[in-house]
Amino acid sequence: MFGRILNKFNEEFLKSEPRKGELFAVSALYDTPDQIITAAEKVSGSGYRKFDVLTPYPMHGLDAAMRLRETKIGWVGLLAGMSGTTLAFVMIWWMVGIDYKNVIGGKPFFNIPPSIPIMFELTILLSALTLVAFLIAVFNKLPSNANPLMDTEFMKHVTSDKFGIYIEAKDPKFNQSEVKTLFSSFGASKIYDINSVAYDEGKTKNPILDFKFIGNIIGIGIVTALVSYFILNVLLFLPPFNWMHHQAKVLPQTESKFFKDGFSMRKPVEGTVARGFIPYEFKGMHDTMIVETPNPLPVTKKVLERGKNRFDIYCSPCHGYYGKGDSRLRGQFPVPPTLHSEKVRNWKDANIYHVITNGQNVMPSYEKSISRDDRWAIIHYLRVLQRSQNAPDSDLEGK
Repeated sequence: MFGRILNKFNEEFLKSEPRKGELFAVSALYDTPDQIITAAEKVSGSGYRKFDVLTPYPMHGLDAAMRLRETKIGWVGLLAGMSGTTLAFVMIWWMVGIDYKNVIGGKPFFNIPPSIPIMFELTILLSALTLVAFLIAVFNKLPSNANPLMDTEFMKHVTSDKFGIYIEAKDPKFNQSEVKTLFSSFGASKIYDINSVAYDEGKTKNPILDFKFIGNIIGIGIVTALVSYFILNVLLFLPPFNWMHHQAKVLPQTESKFFKDGFSMRKPVEGTVARGFIPYEFKGMHDTMIVETPNPLPVTKKVLERGKNRFDIYCSPCHGYYGKGDSRLRGQFPVPPTLHSEKVRNWKDANIYHVITNGQNVMPSYEKSISRDDRWAIIHYLRVLQRSQNAPDSDLEGK
């Protein structure tokens, strides 16, 4: 039963198309690699140009025997890669340097170093896609599903156990009897005449508009969509598997059936403090109302290095790396005063902590950006900067 169905399928869908009388090429089969190398050398040396060699596995030395010219695929890859690099460069330059400028720590709008990864990725992407497209469509002229070599005894052998060569009838030097004599002189085990194929295109002038073809495409698309939907949305979620899509947790902006008001997002309970969080008791007050609090962090190398790191990230864009008010924002933000003024140098640590936490004038609050300990570490580092830029004579004695 199964054999009859398979035979019926082969007769209906895998039957060979009838061949025309028009000659496409003369081909020959050889039993050994040495024979095919010799045949390739003789055919190319005789002046034939429209020929090709087919082997069941790659063979060294075949390119030289066929006298193939150096491939131009490398130039295609080079041009595509350069195009990708240029496209990425222009794209990034236009986006961040012209169309949508962002002030990020005083850095230039368009900066080459951070753009290099994107340029590299687009170079590889464009060159890879272009190379694949050119290899398929231009160099190999694929998809060549109408090639007369398909479905021939010659093709069946060269893809399994023989080595083959053929010369097309379009070659200027082609003469059927001379080509057969030439192949026989190298010890060909079999010589074939390969004729073109007569395809049944039906009544439609353009086969791609055939009703059956279009119907099959639409049918395959619908079946694929339905099967994919069933697998991805039904089959994979049959009990007991839900892939953690349904969890016993509260999602933001969702309704809650547990609380009476129906809100899932809750406000903090009045009079409570979150664990690990120490609220700033002078938040929103004027700096004259604060109580002087000593810096709780010791002055150590580790604390100073941490303070320098945080200062360079959050403070230096406006105040400069040395706190002199030499902003790196190039006039795009009001320039702050120097941190080496007598007023700031005489401030207590608590006053500076208060300004960092609350903000002052156009300076915003950094309470949510910089942790409590990091604010105190920045103050220690600022004291080091102030001492280095305003060192008394006593610091230089004995040096």
